[in-house]
Formats: sequence, structure tokens, C-alpha cells
Amino acid sequence: MGLLRIRTEIEDRPGRLAVLTAALAARGANILDLSVQVDTEGIVDEFVVDCPPHTEPGELGVALEAAGGVRTAVVPARPQDLTDEPTRALSLLARLRADPRALPETLAELLRADEAVWVSGPAAAQEPAGLLTVPVGQLRAVRLRRTGLPFTATEAARADALVRAALPPGGVVPTSRTVQLRDGTEIIVRPMGGRDHEPVRAMHERCSTESRRLRYFSVKPFLPQRVLEVFTEPSRGLTLVAEGPDGSILGLAHLVHVLDPGVAELAFLVEDDWQGRGLGRALTGLLLVLARERGLVELRATVLSENARMRRLLTAFGGRVRRTEDPGVIEVKLRPDGRSAAVPGKARSTAC
Repeated sequence: MGLLRIRTEIEDRPGRLAVLTAALAARGANILDLSVQVDTEGIVDEFVVDCPPHTEPGELGVALEAAGGVRTAVVPARPQDLTDEPTRALSLLARLRADPRALPETLAELLRADEAVWVSGPAAAQEPAGLLTVPVGQLRAVRLRRTGLPFTATEAARADALVRAALPPGGVVPTSRTVQLRDGTEIIVRPMGGRDHEPVRAMHERCSTESRRLRYFSVKPFLPQRVLEVFTEPSRGLTLVAEGPDGSILGLAHLVHVLDPGVAELAFLVEDDWQGRGLGRALTGLLLVLARERGLVELRATVLSENARMRRLLTAFGGRVRRTEDPGVIEVKLRPDGRSAAVPGKARSTAC
């Protein structure tokens, strides 16, 4: 059969990838390339394999699903698909900057799509099932189609990043932003710095024990200095503070780096007197914007099942709720790009 591109979703826990690679090796498939991506339902492993003659794609799909893979797809691959992905993306960006009119063709090559066309007007805001719509300015987009391999959230983020890199710059991203609450109050939201340690500790101690319990899953009566230092350590992520009209800190919002590629965790703590006024919604919106600017594909929040307010807030932004092994805890996943995160249909195996 020669070269094949294989995608399958696996449960995100240690050892699952090893089981898949063993299943491929048992059928003589030599793995030439491997990438790990994030999609709406979890981790997607993509392989390019060299198979012995007469290998049936359907057999490989069945073997991988027996090894724990779901929504498996197997399609032909080409030798040029083995090009180093970062190098390929940078080469496409250089080509696009030389000829911006070639955006559809460049996006098609980036994602190995079968077709890429311009769409404009109201259609640019729609994303038909099975297609990927990449926004390009106001009421204009490129729509891509690909047979056999649905587009992943990681691929959508790659396409968006290529467009942002090629478009004229929109100005420097401000380090602080002003947001307006429902009652008209203006709040400054900015990255937390070292001088905020004591004001943040004071805000934390003003919060009720219930608010702290919902945030940390325990009462946590005070914030140790080491935790405050983590909040301001760039290698750990980003913490925003919401500053009220009198200069006091009213809330915190966190983007925390995790090991999964393109993923971060988010969390919030808002002082009780400022809850229910739209501050949480404003902080969520800003975190989604910042996550998109950082090239993140997915945000996750671990929430106590009883925390109905947090659940309503995140699902209003398109978050999907999934149960965890702990019946008292749920996980909510959001896509920073604003695209639909609807749960796909039943697991299936396809081969072309």
C-alpha cells in the first residue's frame, strides 16, 4: 500500500500511545512521522506510516480501534508529507507574504485540503459541517474542504495563526485593558506583577470561605508567598488582576500552562461583593482573546459539580462539560477560536 496517514483519538492517560504504536508494528507499519493534536473530544494522534505491500487500510483502522483508538481515519499520504512541519509552515508564510492573493491556495497546502475558496458576506460567519472556515478580516473568509480527515482544533488554530501572521499588523496589544461592567463601572484588567502580592492576598482574605472553597476545592484561608510567586512566573502561565475604581484588586483570572500541546487551564476568583456584576464574563472573554493570541487551541477548567454559576458562565462561551472520575468534579473545555465545540457523532473507522 505504501504511505498512509492515520488519525485516531485516544484516552489521555499514560501508556495509550504505546499500545497504538505496538498495534501498528504488529502489522508491519513503520512510523515515519507522529504528531499530537487537540480536538473537541480529546487528544488526536496522527501517524504517517510506511506499510508492507497489500496492506489494507481498513485492517489498520480496525487494529487501532481494537487497541483503544476511536474515530479512526486512514487515507493515502505522499512522500512530501514527511517535510518538517515548522519548516513547511514558515516556507508557506514567506510565500504568502510575497503574494497575499494566494491565501486560499496557501491554506489548502498548509492543511492538505482538497479545496479552498473565498466566501464573503453572511456566509463568512458560518461553518458548515465537515468544512473549516478561516476568518480573514470583516465578513470575508476562506472555506476549506478535505475528504477523509476532519479538521482538528489544532489545525484550525494553525490556519488562524498563518492568517494573523500574513495580515497587516493591527497595532500593539495593550498590557492593560478597560472593561465595563453591566452597571457601567469601569474596571482595569492587567497582568499581575510583583507589587500586587499584598493587594492580591488582601482580596483573597476578603473573599468568603465559600468562594475560596469553590475556587480551590478547599477553604484555603491564606495564600502562601510561593503561590503568589507562581502567579507572576511567566513560565507557569499568565495571571490577570481586575483593579477597581479605588485601585483595589477585585478578582483574579489565570491561564495555567499544562503539558498537553496547545492547552491551558483557566481559573477565576472574584471578590464576593463583585460577583454577579459581569466581571467574571469580562475576564473570561479577555482570557479567550489572550489564549487565541498565544496560539492556544483549548482551555480547560476543573469545576466542582455544585458550582452552577461557573458552569453557566463557561457554557455561555461555548464550553463543553464532561464528567471526571470524581462525581463531585466536572471539566469544562472551551475553544479560544470561537468555533463550535459540538460533540462529534459516534466513533467510526474510515479508510480511503
